[in-house]
Amino acid sequence: MARTREFDTEAAVSRAMDLFWTRGYEATSVRDLTQHLGIGQGSLYAAFGDKDGLYRAALEHYRTTLAAAALRSLEEGADARAAIRTLLTERIRIAVRSDGQGCLAVNAVCERLPHDTATRRTVRDMQDASREAITEVLRAGMERGEIAARHDPHTVAAFLVTFLNGLLVSAKVTPDAPALEPLVEVALTALD
Repeated sequence: MARTREFDTEAAVSRAMDLFWTRGYEATSVRDLTQHLGIGQGSLYAAFGDKDGLYRAALEHYRTTLAAAALRSLEEGADARAAIRTLLTERIRIAVRSDGQGCLAVNAVCERLPHDTATRRTVRDMQDASREAITEVLRAGMERGEIAARHDPHTVAAFLVTFLNGLLVSAKVTPDAPALEPLVEVALTALD
């Protein structure tokens, strides 16, 4: 008779996400994970297959929670420029926490690519969603006359996502939000 799982897998994935985010994939051992999650190695393997399976689950959890919440915040902005400014500055504030933990997705790219195709696919999906959401905010802002219509909104959105990725790497090197936030204002000049 099969044993029932004695732990909350969603909570375990969330806690694993935090550990991978802080330490990275390579520096996190299965032992670290089992201790941090308070589960046995057999339970980890039964639920996730292996460390890689748990890592993929953690990245997916990040995509559906934190990354999705960041994109939802775009819809709450008073205008396009303010919404994008808020998105970028909030991402900086998250990235500089814990002495520069950065962004889990950007960290994953820096650590796992080009060889980990599953990570590439997950992060590409996140970036595509970000570009699409920002493109829609830009289109609406252009229609309302809030921002200049001299550039294709998709191209500007791609620039902003690329800028954000670089900014999140910089947050690991210089975990100082007041030093990084003025760069957002420079990037927003692309909307003029």
